[in-house]
Amino acid sequence: MHSAVFLIEFGAIILGLGLLGRLAGRFQFSPIPLYLLAGLAFGKGGLLPFDASDEFVAIGAEIGVILLLLMLGLEYTASDLVSNLKTQYPAGLVDFALNALPGAAAALLLGWGPVAAVVLAGVTWISSSGVIAKVLGDLGRLGNRETPVILSILVLEDLAMAVYLPIITALLAGVGLAAGSATLAIALGVAGAVLFVAVRYGRLISRFVSSDDPEKLLLVVLGLTLLVAGIAQQLQVSAAVGAFLVGIALSGEVAEGAHTLLSPLRDLFAAVFFVFFGLHTDPNSIPPVILPALALAVVTTFTKIATGHWAARRAGIGVKGRWRAGGTLVARGEFSIVIAGLAVTAGVQPQLGPFATAYVLILVVIGPLTARYTEPVASYFIRRRTPAAPDPQSATVLESAAVLESASLPMSTAVPVALPEPEPVRTQEPQRNPEPPRNPDSPKNPSPVKRPEPVKEPGSATDPLDESVPVPEALP
Repeated sequence: MHSAVFLIEFGAIILGLGLLGRLAGRFQFSPIPLYLLAGLAFGKGGLLPFDASDEFVAIGAEIGVILLLLMLGLEYTASDLVSNLKTQYPAGLVDFALNALPGAAAALLLGWGPVAAVVLAGVTWISSSGVIAKVLGDLGRLGNRETPVILSILVLEDLAMAVYLPIITALLAGVGLAAGSATLAIALGVAGAVLFVAVRYGRLISRFVSSDDPEKLLLVVLGLTLLVAGIAQQLQVSAAVGAFLVGIALSGEVAEGAHTLLSPLRDLFAAVFFVFFGLHTDPNSIPPVILPALALAVVTTFTKIATGHWAARRAGIGVKGRWRAGGTLVARGEFSIVIAGLAVTAGVQPQLGPFATAYVLILVVIGPLTARYTEPVASYFIRRRTPAAPDPQSATVLESAAVLESASLPMSTAVPVALPEPEPVRTQEPQRNPEPPRNPDSPKNPSPVKRPEPVKEPGSATDPLDESVPVPEALP
């Protein structure tokens, strides 16, 4: 009977996820918010709670996170990871300052103490690698220029978890400085060793995993990923970080084949992860803390957008790519819930669990929306604030219309129009009277025509133009 109920519940979950995915695809948006709302509806305190398949869904959710990070690691090589870490570490520092400090300040303002402040700082700091990886795939942005910047920030956050989780575990357990330092040293050593092996011996690992048979390739890659993730989690390192480093270690044809084979499994278990997140959230615990969680979500939404915009600008990405990078980083998810769960188990603050749940639920719903619409909204406001340059052709048309309008008005109301200045008239020198045409019967040397003699004043010179005055002969 229990087996039949399990099959019915799990089959209903898978079928419902498929229908919600088709609905989201029809309206061109990510199905993640619908998956979460479905989990709330059928979880604890929901409309129709599912209990029989709870354990299987929890395991499936862990596999979903591991596969999401594995597929994310397959997109890039170890050399890409190292170069991005060298160039993007300032973005990691800016990310910590803009997003961790608001969470710590909120916990102190609510009077929860310094330990809760450290916990809430981690909740607001870390973006959801699983949600962002899914959103990038749904929107077709894995090949965009801003995607390496986004992934660099996510990798820095995931690697920072290798340092942060041992510290928060020691704080919550109340252990001494020596025990906490030992745990931290083990975590850093494991993360560094896995990264070194991935960078140095990635080709050998790819040869070992490579196979022409798709079935053997699938089994070897999936088994190796789960093994490394389990060992990493056992050594106080995140399983997601281990899976990501396995994806980094694989390259070439092995990475392409594994990506093709694991994509359907990734989509299935990732959907199960988001449903599991909603199943374990009691809707009745959210209303008392919804207002402070909403205020903190609004603040950290803008700080994440600013972080992505700054990092993309520093990397030389265009204006639209900067806004896309910022909007994509908004979502929080699996790491935030893990951190809050550690604090709730330790009994640090009873309201911290519902607060973190409401905060993550708000941003995991808003995150896919900001990833899609931040760039169009920002471009719209930028165009409204920037005045358009005048068109010379349109200015000429307006001047002509003004001339015509002024010509049709009365003289008293005519609009003055600037007319071009007339060119100065050039004066020509007077020409001499032309000789009259000769008569054929007249002699060849006619007598000169006498002009009227001008009135001569005493002492005046003879007019040189007067041809009738005889020229005196030269003296001997």
